[in-house]
Amino acid sequence: MKLASTITSAGATGPSWVLLVAAVLVSGLLLAGPALRRRHPVAWWLLLGFPVAAFRVARTWRPLMAGCGLAVSRRPALTVVSGLVGNGAPPPQPRVPRRGLIRPTSGGFVLLARLLPGQVPEDFVKAAPAMAEDWEVHAVRVTSWKPGVVRIVASASDPLAVPRVPKQRGPGHLLRVAVGVLETGAAWVVDLRRVPHWLIVGATRSGKSTLINALVAGLAPQHVALVGIDCKGGMELSLYGPRLSALATNREQAVRLLAALVDLTLDRMSVCRAARVRNVWGLPDKERPVPIVVIVDEIAELFLVASRSEKDEAQAAGTALIRLAQLGAALGLFLVVAGQRVGSDLGPGVTALRAQLGGRVCHRVADPGTAEMALGDLNPDALKAAQAITPEQAGTAVLASGDGWERARSHLITEAEAEAVAAEYAHLTPVLSELHVEAP
Repeated sequence: MKLASTITSAGATGPSWVLLVAAVLVSGLLLAGPALRRRHPVAWWLLLGFPVAAFRVARTWRPLMAGCGLAVSRRPALTVVSGLVGNGAPPPQPRVPRRGLIRPTSGGFVLLARLLPGQVPEDFVKAAPAMAEDWEVHAVRVTSWKPGVVRIVASASDPLAVPRVPKQRGPGHLLRVAVGVLETGAAWVVDLRRVPHWLIVGATRSGKSTLINALVAGLAPQHVALVGIDCKGGMELSLYGPRLSALATNREQAVRLLAALVDLTLDRMSVCRAARVRNVWGLPDKERPVPIVVIVDEIAELFLVASRSEKDEAQAAGTALIRLAQLGAALGLFLVVAGQRVGSDLGPGVTALRAQLGGRVCHRVADPGTAEMALGDLNPDALKAAQAITPEQAGTAVLASGDGWERARSHLITEAEAEAVAAEYAHLTPVLSELHVEAP
């Protein structure tokens, strides 16, 4: 009897100790919460923020779906009323979309929901603001995951307020640069191997130059050639002079440089054809030519004309850029075209070039036509988001490609920092004699 009572006492004490330890841990987390949130926001979110948010989603899912018109009655209304009158039974619970597991991210959570018959993803998109309010999160984005299923991504706070991007150590992956942060909290990565050509637009002080600084700073340590075309006298791109293999500072130089780049791609095409490969990436490492990233600042300066001779130059420059965009990706040449204003009024060459630039970044712009040119042909929702960017949101942009669209903000890299990085890695600048441009 004594042994049995001892075992019973020990068994009763065990759960109490577990509860006590759990209470102490939870109390400690709550007391250390503010400091943990400031110093280690991701750890705070995973330990404290996410469990609370997941409980809130589970508790409000059914009433939220009903309130947003996303629930469906199990029986026709007349049958329900008849049942109430005849039997006094409560009405059956409506069917709500079935949700999947709530999975945490570094700054929010994600879940999948299966649509009921007759529903479309746009129904959930309209309900996104209500979801954000009920779940007490910063924002909710809904996208189509696959037929019949939507993906719901919630951001607990605004990651674009203070972009946190770890500094890149070493060269990293070739032609891949982390330039900022996405609205989901993930890193904003520009991968030129995946999306080879980009169009970047933005008004003065919108963040366009900061993005280019981040891109140059990330590419400088890599084994790539950087080529600049800055027809405003080189005021912007000359900062990176030590790391540039070539720089054109007016339209006459730009035309010659672009023609040389076209000839270079044709030479690479001959090399690939002789080696019986479809692109330069199929060549052996020792025979593969160095990748070239061409940065064009203020594209309008290439296309604006005031005389017949300038018209011929503008047409030649536009034709060369279109050819480079068509041929470059397979031959190791990539375009980053930037401008404050990009519109069809600059000439038909701009529209044809835009069609070849698969990646688009739109900061705050001064005229709606530029936003339309950048995003209108890809996604109307992205266009609306770009037009909503305010002057106070410097650095914030909407980026779009064939994969969809996101709001993002580039990491702040000043001109002085980008200039210092270019000087630090000047010894890596490839010498491309065929791209030599004489001074005017």
